[in-house]
Amino acid sequence: MSKRQASDTQANYLPDEATILGQAEAILRKRLERLGSISNPEDASSFLQMRLGGLDHEEFHAVYLDTRHQIIAVEGLFRGTVDGAEVHPREVVRAAMRHNAAAVIFAHNHPSGNPEPSAADRAITARLKQALALVDVRVLDHIVVGERTVSLAARGWV
Repeated sequence: MSKRQASDTQANYLPDEATILGQAEAILRKRLERLGSISNPEDASSFLQMRLGGLDHEEFHAVYLDTRHQIIAVEGLFRGTVDGAEVHPREVVRAAMRHNAAAVIFAHNHPSGNPEPSAADRAITARLKQALALVDVRVLDHIVVGERTVSLAARGWV
């Protein structure tokens, strides 16, 4: 076997970027689940950064929690474009009820890398909090992912 053939064969066995990121996300999720519960924004930030940080379009995700703030499920709810994603409160409430969640943490990414929450981010968080309160589901946080993460709860906006 020539050096080129050996190199080509070895390249076929190297995982692609999506595989590596998927494995890293799984490791972080296991680590997060081992914590037993989510008690502060930092507990979820690394996981959400890995899940959303490399995307070239906006996605809106939810981490559903039980009454002890243990993870029930993590779900991508809405996919958008490079500068926005339309979020429908009705669908968010439906998903929370489907998972029988007692609490939820929202997250979405800013493909630009700037994690500063926009006025629209703050407004949808308030609408979702209001809608979910009607069915006794608490919104614990909304984390915006960019080059770093920003917690709306840490800023007093949830």
